[in-house]
Amino acid sequence: MADVIAATFDGPDEAEATLRTIRGLEQADKVKPSDTAVVRKDAAGVVTIHNEAGSGTEAGAVVGAVLGGVLFVVFPLAGIAGGAAVGGLIGRAAAPGIDGKWVKQVGDDLPAGGSALFLQIRGGEAGLVLGGIRQHKGRIFQTTLPDEE
Repeated sequence: MADVIAATFDGPDEAEATLRTIRGLEQADKVKPSDTAVVRKDAAGVVTIHNEAGSGTEAGAVVGAVLGGVLFVVFPLAGIAGGAAVGGLIGRAAAPGIDGKWVKQVGDDLPAGGSALFLQIRGGEAGLVLGGIRQHKGRIFQTTLPDEE
């Protein structure tokens, strides 16, 4: 089971500060985050996402980029179509087990001018992660994903 934790914050920089706290726990070998993302919502309601790829994601991106580049050079239209199809499949498979209501609840709690931190934790002490989030005054939302998802 993987824990999926989201935290929303009123300010634009708290999510990133909280991620630094979580990275400190990771370096102390207390938690094992497999994926993270920082989300910001500006005053106009425009959302930006900074996703830190985990090692598996990074390897997949490198392989995809190389294959896409080769396909594009050899077969330009096939490369574009193949890249779009693969991107759609990856997006659809990214988190199929996460409840849409949970995602909506987190999104509804993210205020304009605020930020959010999304974490997928595969090991370690989840309680330390929650403590790190509370230290930065985050509102916590938590769910789990089965290993196969």
